[in-house]
Amino acid sequence: MTGKKKKPAVWPNDAEVARWTDRYFVKTKETVRRFGDTDVTYAVFMRRPVIFTPRLMVEWLEGMAAARGVTFDIELLYEEGDWAGAGEPLVYLQGSLYHLVDLETLYLQKLGSACVAAYNAYSMCVSLPDVEFLAMDARHCAGTEMAELMAYAAAVGSRAAKKQAGAKGFIGNATDATAHYFGQERGLGTMPHALIGYAGSTVRAAEMYAESFPNQNLVVLIDFYGQEITDALAVCRRFPELAAQGRIGLRLDTHGGRFVEGLGPQESYAVLERNAPVAVRRYRSELELRYLTGTGVSAAAIYHLREKLDEAGFGNVKIVASSGFSVQKCKVMADAGAPIDIVGTGSFLPETWAETYATADIIAYEGKTSVKAGREFLVHKR
Repeated sequence: MTGKKKKPAVWPNDAEVARWTDRYFVKTKETVRRFGDTDVTYAVFMRRPVIFTPRLMVEWLEGMAAARGVTFDIELLYEEGDWAGAGEPLVYLQGSLYHLVDLETLYLQKLGSACVAAYNAYSMCVSLPDVEFLAMDARHCAGTEMAELMAYAAAVGSRAAKKQAGAKGFIGNATDATAHYFGQERGLGTMPHALIGYAGSTVRAAEMYAESFPNQNLVVLIDFYGQEITDALAVCRRFPELAAQGRIGLRLDTHGGRFVEGLGPQESYAVLERNAPVAVRRYRSELELRYLTGTGVSAAAIYHLREKLDEAGFGNVKIVASSGFSVQKCKVMADAGAPIDIVGTGSFLPETWAETYATADIIAYEGKTSVKAGREFLVHKR
């Protein structure tokens, strides 16, 4: 399986657990030390459907068991990448209450958000099975630990979509540190807007990149000066051989405060009438209409760019779309048949954080079932 590397030291390590776990678990551990240990079984579950993404949690628990000189029985009730329903037990975790009780806060942190992000990544890939995805979430993460969780999650969701729907899925991500989850040695990416500002023109930035990395494909941002079509064609004319070889990608990242060059409300509707008339004739919510014909990177904007490239003889040039490609936006783009080659996105990150909360309840003490009222459903798979 791709995505394996030498395991780093677990964090938090055993010496740090007491500082980072909920205080009442530390107090419970002290109580158990005084009155005697017991063998317990925890059931771990979530309250919404997810794609099961347990590896980082399991690796941490195994590292903690080794550090404490004990063994935990970790029974995974699904395979990595499987769909699991709301309230379904995901993991049964058995072992010493003394050694498990203070770990709950931390292992739940390593499970819940990853499962939801994997579900979102899976949904996006299934919606656009012929489109390649690039994970660009790192800058939106709250630190490096979250960045690893999210990269791992995108890779798991992607593999599930490839397996179940034949999707192209995620081809890589933006950072070297987590590229291994996607079977890559390095992160993928070419240039930020800052390089274009530094160069003084979009074409000059493309020239600088091509000179610096002559053996790599050229992906160029085209929205810096608000001249997406003009600059796109200028780049293609500057590198006609790369364009003919399909080695140029034009990244459309126009922000939501304006329309792409040459478009407005009427022009956007006209573009879709030519290319995907059914998409705008059925009932749409306000958000869906914005994705179709509004400002920023709309379906109309993508069709508009494709039309202009084809008219100029650059049919092999690829379109890379970014800017807010969430699960819902991907579904709208799929419905419109937008001609996207690659989506750059970090919008598989969970939007509603409360949905990422994983929960663990003890369901047995010394092998005898005992669970708090209302959580009896957690024992049905035992």
